[in-house]
Formats: sequence, C-alpha cells, structure tokens
Amino acid sequence: MTLFTHMSTPTIFAQAAGAGGAGGFMGNPLIFMGLMMVMMYFLLIRPQRQKQKEAENTQKALQAGDEVVTIGGAHGVVTSLKEKTVIVRFVEGKAEFDRSAIALRKPKDEELSAK
Repeated sequence: MTLFTHMSTPTIFAQAAGAGGAGGFMGNPLIFMGLMMVMMYFLLIRPQRQKQKEAENTQKALQAGDEVVTIGGAHGVVTSLKEKTVIVRFVEGKAEFDRSAIALRKPKDEELSAK
C-alpha cells in the first residue's frame, strides 16, 4: 500500500492550505496589487499631471512681447494673442499657432535678476 491510501483526501487539502497560508503580509495578491497601483500613481501619473498643469498655466499667462519656444523648437516673440491662438514673430516672418503649441516661455531679464 502506498502512503496516500492511508490519508484521507480532506487531510491532504488541509495540509496544503496550511503550508501556503504562511506568506504573511505581502503574500496576499490583492494587497500587493494595491501597493503597485499606488506606486504607479506617484511615480508616473502624478508627475505627468503636474507637468500638464504647469504647461497650461504657462500658456494662459502668455503676453505680447514674451519670448517663446514652440513644440517644434522654433524660437520667436509673441506679437498678439487671441482666445485659442498666438501669433509669433520669427526672424523671417510671422506665424499663428495654437496656444498648446507653445512649449515654454523664456524668462525675461528682470526675472533672471530677481532670482
């Protein structure tokens, strides 16, 4: 006779369940998945939202005479503003861009000296 014929089936399952239950706090997959989601939020989602809000504030604060850089890398000076667009003067002419096409506003000399 083999060993398994002497043991009842519920005893085998009880022993297997008892052995796997010793995983502790990190042994629970739901807790582990929850911690991973929290880490993803703080490492990826939150910094991206902060960067997006900063870009929106920069675009809202544009004024005529500001030196800007577009998302394509073109440098120019804002000549006039409309509700959703900006007219930028370059060395060779003017162009109209959406406000979202302005990547950053260069600091003026007064702002540099204040820091």
